Amino acid sequence: MIEYYREVMEVIEDSIESIPLDKYEQLMEECVTTLKDGGKIIASGLGKNVPICEKFVGTLNSLGLDARFLHTNTAVHGDLGIVGKKDIVFLLSKGGNTHETVELAEYLKIRGTNTWLMTFTENGKCAEVLNKCFVMHLIKESDQWDIVPNNSTTVYLIVLQGIAIEIGKRMGITLDDFRINHPGGGIGAKLSGKDLW
Repeated sequence: MIEYYREVMEVIEDSIESIPLDKYEQLMEECVTTLKDGGKIIASGLGKNVPICEKFVGTLNSLGLDARFLHTNTAVHGDLGIVGKKDIVFLLSKGGNTHETVELAEYLKIRGTNTWLMTFTENGKCAEVLNKCFVMHLIKESDQWDIVPNNSTTVYLIVLQGIAIEIGKRMGITLDDFRINHPGGGIGAKLSGKDLW
């Protein structure tokens, strides 16, 4: 079993090494500019990418930064209303070919929304629709069929959390800012100097 975990770590390391640094820096700058201009960061995904997007949004919210989750399925049924003209959208799709994701990408393009596709496939349909693509490499998912969303979602989680933390740094978020937004639980107790029990 240990060999499995070693293999997973190798796959994840390969994906992290493949991060396009020029795109990363551009994305970071646009996120910071968006927030400073009064816009918000929106993450959209389907299936197993949903909790990944929600974790990203939750981290940004805990830092006091405006972020929302937009489910790719319900977006075209009215939820597109949360997307404003000043916002930036992260659209997660491993292959970039899922019908709902391609449809949302097309609508966001029509609206002129600043949309970034985060994917592992550079020649998917979404990449043809959107001109801002954050493409990483993925060797395999590491399940017995190489199909279960496994390594791909883990890489998304790691990368998005890193992006959230870096945005917080560039926005000048302090521990006091975080403390105000997290008064509960063990973290709240630690930040207030109180014992939890």
